[in-house]
Amino acid sequence: MEIGICSFADLGTHPITGESVSAQQRLKDLLEEIELADQLGLDVFAIGEHHRPDYAVSSPTTVLAAAAVKTKRIKLSSGVTVLSSEDPVRVYQQFATVDLLSDGRAEILAGRGSFIESFPLFGYNLKDYDALYAEKLEMLVRINEEEKIRWEGKLTQTIPNRGVYPRAAQERLPIWVAVGGTPESVVRAAEYGLPMTLAIIGGQPAQFKPYAQLYRDRYVQAGHDPAKLQLAVNSHTYIAENSQQALDEFFPPYADVMTRIGKERGWPGLSRSQYDASAGKQGALLVGSPQQVIDKILYEHELFGHTRYLAQMSIGALPHKLAMKSIELLGTKVAPVVKKALQSVPNPQ
Repeated sequence: MEIGICSFADLGTHPITGESVSAQQRLKDLLEEIELADQLGLDVFAIGEHHRPDYAVSSPTTVLAAAAVKTKRIKLSSGVTVLSSEDPVRVYQQFATVDLLSDGRAEILAGRGSFIESFPLFGYNLKDYDALYAEKLEMLVRINEEEKIRWEGKLTQTIPNRGVYPRAAQERLPIWVAVGGTPESVVRAAEYGLPMTLAIIGGQPAQFKPYAQLYRDRYVQAGHDPAKLQLAVNSHTYIAENSQQALDEFFPPYADVMTRIGKERGWPGLSRSQYDASAGKQGALLVGSPQQVIDKILYEHELFGHTRYLAQMSIGALPHKLAMKSIELLGTKVAPVVKKALQSVPNPQ
């Protein structure tokens, strides 16, 4: 299993200390986090795209390009690229540039995004939400496979046999499809034969098992080699030396974010009892001591047989020093044990 980090480069004010961080400082902190993950031997670092005041990154490739020259081996991915409001030509060109700078370590994690601010910002109509994504994903896959492309667009431009440059260092950029829980997205990823990332940020992981099985079934039915199937799980994660410390340190910024976003979407606020329950053995949160996080990753592997785990740690105004310590524990105490435990465990086909 590959183990890595996902970050949205959150901004905010800590609800207890009142400390906040500027976008400029947050980006500097983010690069330190990526460098640390690389030094610890973690496998991948993914950066999300947002167009809101509470996140510092609107252009993941800009940050990934900076990280490319500061790191040696870690894979550099978006997490996600909001493909519905992007131009697939520019997406490929930008990630190809990161790939060249990093000697072949760039990846794209494409999704529709759970926020909609980019649609009016770039002149797209929300009624085309799914159609835009479907057409642009097909276009991006074609560009990735063919140096010159003929493309008759409906919601995208028409391209009359023109080349898209520069080409990536890798023969093909890895394009992962992000799924939040819609069967249509699962089927789309499977039929293209693309690796899939399943975001589990609420409820119980066992509830998502049918999506993993649907993906496997449709992947094989579409004629793809099951030995090449890749499935990732992305969850909110925080690690400290002991369980109580982890729960207490992570709760204030996490609850602040979840309550604020919940109000935007008509959800109730997050209580401490709900938070503690979600951090339990069968909940979606991976918050606790290194051993507790190890146990939950292995438990989820029994459910999904996934080949990659992404820990989303720096949520809200979590202090940078705590995020760095959590990354350190992931790299030194969690990842080696998980990988050793899974060496002899076959992935389900």
